[in-house]
Amino acid sequence: MPWKLADTTFNLERPLAAGIVNVTVDSMFEGARSGTPEQAVEDGRHLAELGFDMLDVGAVAAKAGPPVPAEEEAAALLPAVEGMAELRVPISADTFSVEVARRALEAGAAAVNDISGGGREMFELVAESGCGYVLMHIEGPPRVDRPPPEYGDVVGHMVEWFGGRIERARELGVSVEQIAIDPGLDFDLSTAQDLEVLRRLPELAALGLPLYVSLSRKDFIGAVLAGSWEERWSAGEREWGTVAAVALAVRAGANILRIHDPTSLQAMRVAGRIAHG
Repeated sequence: MPWKLADTTFNLERPLAAGIVNVTVDSMFEGARSGTPEQAVEDGRHLAELGFDMLDVGAVAAKAGPPVPAEEEAAALLPAVEGMAELRVPISADTFSVEVARRALEAGAAAVNDISGGGREMFELVAESGCGYVLMHIEGPPRVDRPPPEYGDVVGHMVEWFGGRIERARELGVSVEQIAIDPGLDFDLSTAQDLEVLRRLPELAALGLPLYVSLSRKDFIGAVLAGSWEERWSAGEREWGTVAAVALAVRAGANILRIHDPTSLQAMRVAGRIAHG
């Protein structure tokens, strides 16, 4: 199934890379902290020149912390989105604020990457604007620490969860062509559950929507490399673990990979050719 982002449609005959740009000073990976909108534009330009298919731009770190006022988030995000318009690659706004998402779309973003799991106001905005939308699995509000739930069958739970959210979005006017689904690795999932989800990505792909997988330098990779969650390797040490995870995710059916590094971009391209010809 294609993925429609405003005036761009990806046919997804091959996997695509969404390059990560963070207009922050506190994102989990130090190598992806642009700090200012001006630096974010330059960092986005570099990723576009490397061949990333789209850019995912955010101004609020996903890690737990106090709420960030919409005006503060918008002041960092909007100039970066506007400045990247000349790069001629689609931009997604990484935000769960409906107000910020609306303003980012007006500034030129073609999609919203929403880690909140969706809601009426966000779905109505997506329907009204015709933008692309990344629907991520999460079991509560973002930026709040909580222990991972006991799911029983974690993938079975996700299939049911996505089914309900997608139906609600459609009731509010969102076209299925606008939606990509993200299993939300590291969000309300233990390391064992993250790995189970990655092993069983084909079951999520069977929902028939583009599969958006954000796994670059995630904590579960650091835990696997160290042998425990408590001693997990830092984000800066997880590049080659990410490369392995990217290649296997592509083999399992991932359509869009949200990644930091050119090494992961290479892995995605080669794995895509092997898996899909």
